[in-house]
Amino acid sequence: MSRVNAALTALLIAMALIALMAGPSGLSPSLPIDWARGRDPAAAMILFEIRLPRVLAAALVGGALGMCGAALQALTRNPLAEPGVLGVSAAATLGATVTLYFGLAAAWPWALPIGAVTAAMLATALLASAAVRTQGMATLILIGVGLSSLSGALMALILNFAPNPFSLSDLVNWTLGSVANRSLADLGFSAPLILIGALLLLGQRANLSLLAIGEAAAVAHGLNARASRMAVIIGTGLATGAAVALAGAVGFVGIVAPHLVRPWVGHDPGQCLWPSALLGAALLILADLFVRILPTEDELRLGVVAALAGAPIFIAIILQRGRIHRG
Repeated sequence: MSRVNAALTALLIAMALIALMAGPSGLSPSLPIDWARGRDPAAAMILFEIRLPRVLAAALVGGALGMCGAALQALTRNPLAEPGVLGVSAAATLGATVTLYFGLAAAWPWALPIGAVTAAMLATALLASAAVRTQGMATLILIGVGLSSLSGALMALILNFAPNPFSLSDLVNWTLGSVANRSLADLGFSAPLILIGALLLLGQRANLSLLAIGEAAAVAHGLNARASRMAVIIGTGLATGAAVALAGAVGFVGIVAPHLVRPWVGHDPGQCLWPSALLGAALLILADLFVRILPTEDELRLGVVAALAGAPIFIAIILQRGRIHRG
């Protein structure tokens, strides 16, 4: 394990431990000890039924989005690319919103994640089909932008025709993103899909590094650009769809995490994947910790906090790099 990955793994573990010990009354370092020694009967429920699923969900979603962002930025050679740029996130959100609107999610708990992943896979299939037929990434990105816009318009249509204010509130709250009240069963559905998507992306590390010299030059060095493109798109679709099914719409992690780790790995696109996943997981645990401890009457949504924190960080990174290039 490289020093960067080791340091980020240590950061992730530290964040997870702090999140497990943090509660409404502040940090409780004695809670795990009370559970281990059997002093507090409620400690097991607090740790393993409430806080652990939440921390794991934030880590999975942040890791998936961070890795997908790094892969897409390497594939498109576009620093603004992230899981939402190809429309997969928006399609997954639309799929979940449909299950909420028609009451399927209330009737059957698995309907929401299945709806989100199904929509993400349909979007991924469309993009994969386009990837076979097109030679450049510009067309693929434009298709993604169109897909994202169409999904957004359909979601607005559903919100407009919400049958009552309560349904409208549920729809809006879910689209804002959250890992509250997630169970280990919810993780059991999404985690395997995220893992498969991550393995597909990690399998393309060498090809993504080769793409840094340009697609034409990479092909001359033996890269099968079309197969690599499809593998990244399918991996991104699986991981992003499962992440959206678990937490709703959460933005900026896929942009910010790769930008932060890129200087640490010598700007090698392929080597950014794993560090971006580790940092994305740590960042989203931190964002959810902030959501939990902030003394507000209504809990802030994770997607809102991620955007509020991620946007200024992203702007600062861009401004700093602009000064470096001018200097």
